[in-house]
Amino acid sequence: MKSWRVLVTGGAGYIGSVVAERLIQEGHAATVLDNLERGHRSAVPAQAAFIEADLRDGVGLRRALDGMRFDFVVHLAAASLVGESMENPGKYFGNNLGGGVHLLDAAVTAGARGFVFSSSAATYGDPESVPIREDAPTIPTNAYGESKLLFERILAWYSRLKSLRYASLRYFNAAGATEERGEDHEPETHLIPRVLEAAREGSEVEIFGDDYPTPDGTCIRDYIHIVDLAEAHLKAMHALDRGIEGIFNLGNGSGYSVKEVISAAEEVTGNKIRTRIAPRRPGDPPALVASSEKARTVLGWNPVRGDLREIIASAWAWHAAHPRGYAPRH
Repeated sequence: MKSWRVLVTGGAGYIGSVVAERLIQEGHAATVLDNLERGHRSAVPAQAAFIEADLRDGVGLRRALDGMRFDFVVHLAAASLVGESMENPGKYFGNNLGGGVHLLDAAVTAGARGFVFSSSAATYGDPESVPIREDAPTIPTNAYGESKLLFERILAWYSRLKSLRYASLRYFNAAGATEERGEDHEPETHLIPRVLEAAREGSEVEIFGDDYPTPDGTCIRDYIHIVDLAEAHLKAMHALDRGIEGIFNLGNGSGYSVKEVISAAEEVTGNKIRTRIAPRRPGDPPALVASSEKARTVLGWNPVRGDLREIIASAWAWHAAHPRGYAPRH
């Protein structure tokens, strides 16, 4: 199999580091670009080249990538907190659109023939029906989702005008861990690591709203194992190599409520988890569950780690082995 040269932006982060890990395992040359604002240098695989740069600095980005050539760019660097996006929308449009355009221009200069974009289920907003197909209406309910949707539209123009084929992967909820890489965010907003922290430390988990129109009143989300998610990026690059581009949902097609996640975590950890009901967060839809039939059919992608307890157990094992996350051990 031919080896690719792949630039992974945000490759010091949770998803990006696992994508870089999988690329290297498959024999490809991965270069990670990250500003380390939220990522961790120690999360970057040792076999990957590393560039510290900020996409918002167009001049600095051009200088950092001067003379470099890539077959593909995988773009995972973004501001991604829904609540923050509603308080500071300018940051989200500046980072996710302005920085993204700088990267697109750099990708064209570097001779990339394909661009894989980390998009989001937040592009759909509050869906009319679930599971959600790619042709469902896109009406984001938060600035984060709007920034992802607008960048998808920009990608379509670069494909048309610059012959840069793209795959936009609309993630649902990434979760779980590999043996070496897991979630370590500050602040931590994702449910599963928050629940596991509560199980480990005896602290309390906030449930943001218990009055949604769902069976138990809490939000329902579709969780996908981080390795399955990383695998989809490789499948997308193979498709781009064959001239196939487009938008693809990535999820398991089954949803779990917040209370169901907490119950599963109690089962995995053997610990009781204390909870407290808090007000709803603005922009949170009641249910987001993917139809990934298009990704399965077109990309040949088949997630194999769909059991919620398996996902939680992998995260629990990583946190047990890395109690300080990526912080240096003393």
